[in-house]
Amino acid sequence: MEPAILIVTLACGMLVSRVGLPPLIGYLVAGFVLFLFGLDESSLPLLEQLAELGVTLLLFAIGLKLDIRSLFKAEVWAGSSLHLMGSMLFFIPLLKLLGMIGLDQLTGLDFNQLALLAFALSFSSTIFAVKVLEDKGDMQSLYGRVAIGILIMQDIFAVAFLTISKGDIPSVWAFGLLLLPFAKPLIYKAFDRVGHGELLVLFGLVMALVLGGWLFEAVGLKPDLGALIVGILLAGHPKSSELAKSLFYFKELFLVAFFLTVGLNGLPSVSDIGLATILVLVIPLKIGLFLYLLTRFKLRSRTSLMTSFNLGNYSEFGLIVAAVATSKGWLPPQWMVILAVALSISFLLAAPLNAASNRLYIKMQGRLHKLEKHPLHPEDRPIQVGNPRFLILGMGRIGSGAYDELAAKFDGEILGVEHKLDLVNFHKKQGRHVVQGDASDTDFWDKLEHAPNLELVLLAMPHHIGNLFAAEQLRRLNYRGKLSAIVQFAEDGESLKESGVHSIYNLYEAAGAGFVDHVVNDLLPESHVALSNAAEMKNKG
Repeated sequence: MEPAILIVTLACGMLVSRVGLPPLIGYLVAGFVLFLFGLDESSLPLLEQLAELGVTLLLFAIGLKLDIRSLFKAEVWAGSSLHLMGSMLFFIPLLKLLGMIGLDQLTGLDFNQLALLAFALSFSSTIFAVKVLEDKGDMQSLYGRVAIGILIMQDIFAVAFLTISKGDIPSVWAFGLLLLPFAKPLIYKAFDRVGHGELLVLFGLVMALVLGGWLFEAVGLKPDLGALIVGILLAGHPKSSELAKSLFYFKELFLVAFFLTVGLNGLPSVSDIGLATILVLVIPLKIGLFLYLLTRFKLRSRTSLMTSFNLGNYSEFGLIVAAVATSKGWLPPQWMVILAVALSISFLLAAPLNAASNRLYIKMQGRLHKLEKHPLHPEDRPIQVGNPRFLILGMGRIGSGAYDELAAKFDGEILGVEHKLDLVNFHKKQGRHVVQGDASDTDFWDKLEHAPNLELVLLAMPHHIGNLFAAEQLRRLNYRGKLSAIVQFAEDGESLKESGVHSIYNLYEAAGAGFVDHVVNDLLPESHVALSNAAEMKNKG
């Protein structure tokens, strides 16, 4: 039967992907289909073990990407905490009311069970949000960073619940885990020596499943908590991002097993689908609460709205919480199915909503601006550019290199724009004139001061979508100067030229040409002279 499981899962995932939705919805559907064929969790014990590995690796990956400093921002830690409390205060009475009017799934549930359901429904989907942000090239935008920070806080709340739900008193040896930070130099030394191939993957699995999962479980703590903590311990290493990428497909594959096990809990009844639909209908209130809270923390209305839309869905972590609750007998098993259906429907609605978010903001910005509190958040204020001749959008390695080349001839007439605050501060210490701003944000261009002597704009952002958006905004603002952009692929260059970019710099082609120039000029000087002489003779002839 194993081949059939793989075929059904692949087919459902592909069908869902074709309509622009996350494949995980297809995996949930595949679980329901397999249940129709007579399979359930008890007949597939290996699937449940793989599902547990998927959750553990998910927490480890979150830890690897976690910047602890980002969690101390008020809009992140306070915003997520207040939203959690507000969501529970809303959902508990709502669920109680639905039970009182006769919905069988809620009749007879006590306060603790209602609180568990409200807790599960308060989460937003990390998988969905990251996919939307990556597709739009907004991972590093302010609203993207706020959304990811809130999601990580929600994940921490979920891990705390998973740890408490274990129910056992930790061993006295658990205090020994406080020594883990002192082992950091040894772990980092091993990290340095594993290279970049299969040893790196194996190192990551040992860190997540042995040092994180097994060790924490051995002293009476939840293995998921251990995976998260070990991930955070490794987050400061230069290769942490590479490790996260190397484990990405392992994590995704094991999570497929988790979503399959959800579907294997049983098929939804008509009343289950009806209840799930009711839960989805209240998502606008969830979005509205995020919008209100984020504007209280002085974020602009656009930043708050885009963040809220990104978080306007239900979460796979809600399913994980429900899975633990049903396994402990705290909730009826049918709630796994109801929450799975609600999750799927929320994704169906959230995908087009996020795609249209900017258009919706433009239509509503007059009313939304009334929600803003001034002075605005330091990272969300108008951009003052002065009167430069050269503007560089994106001050990474390429942008800063271009800045230095221009500075040799036009010092004092160049301005760099970068959205990362730590990078802005670095450039300022180096003596470069750089301001913080997100050129992939519509409001950046609306707030940008007029620069009458601007002659050249260099689009040096790492994502093609961001550069293309900036070119279109400059055209909308009737910019008459020259435009140049970096690209990684030839087809990206074509779309940029159509948007008014005058010159394209292909990273890979230029790197190859630069490499040959280096070889000819530095390593083969005689050949270079001979080639030059031959060219000169040919020209004379």
